[in-house]
Amino acid sequence: MIYEKQPGVPRFRAEEYAPKQRDYCVCIPIINENSRIQKELKRAKKYGVHKLVDIILCDGGSTDGSTQEDLLRSLGVNTLLVKEDVGKQGAQLRMGFWWALERGYKGVLTVDGNNKDSIEDIPRFLEKLEQGYDFVQGSRFIKGGRGVHTPPVRFFSVVLLHAPVISLTARQRFTDTTNAFRAYSRRYLTHPHVQPFREIFMGYELLAYLSVRASQLGLRACEVPVTRVYPRGQKTPTKISFFRGNSELLKILFQNMRGAYHP
Repeated sequence: MIYEKQPGVPRFRAEEYAPKQRDYCVCIPIINENSRIQKELKRAKKYGVHKLVDIILCDGGSTDGSTQEDLLRSLGVNTLLVKEDVGKQGAQLRMGFWWALERGYKGVLTVDGNNKDSIEDIPRFLEKLEQGYDFVQGSRFIKGGRGVHTPPVRFFSVVLLHAPVISLTARQRFTDTTNAFRAYSRRYLTHPHVQPFREIFMGYELLAYLSVRASQLGLRACEVPVTRVYPRGQKTPTKISFFRGNSELLKILFQNMRGAYHP
């Protein structure tokens, strides 16, 4: 089914392999992740994640064959959403959030599709959502969390720069603020002072904004321990270029600090 472009939501195609089955869903943004997303989905199936949440892939336009219907069905994917419009990660997430809310989910989880994150830890996020938390941030830096083979430049940029700035902006301490393994309540995503469906959120702006807005509004936020594993001796799986990408992230970080994304 094709959903035409509307204010704050890109044009996209939805391929539903099954009806809504769970109270929550996990949206996984991907683009040409190839074997990485397949490995992640196999791990999710091994741990029964598809029995806890509906798995929704938010594809930015993959051309590597990783989104073939038979493959996705066999790996427990509920729905494939394919963006057919401009924008990067932020547009993919807006597509996924809108569709999830329209389908009636109580909350939405997100996790990267590059097989770095412990998708088997999803029950920890669900527990917090059921306890009434509105924003749940996964962290490898709290008790029970683990960071494996984390590149030093990434470790120090998160610990010394990104996390302190986000924590100051949010008025609550967070430790792993670049981590996209998270959960959001329906109440948070539909709050009138949040308004995530705006085209200002094209790239990484939405993740930064949603990191801080819940606690700013007095909603309940917390962290849960997760594991993030970088491949040893291989190129780090990321869509962020070292110079241009990181300079853009810094720009977003400080725009977010001064409230540039507030509705």
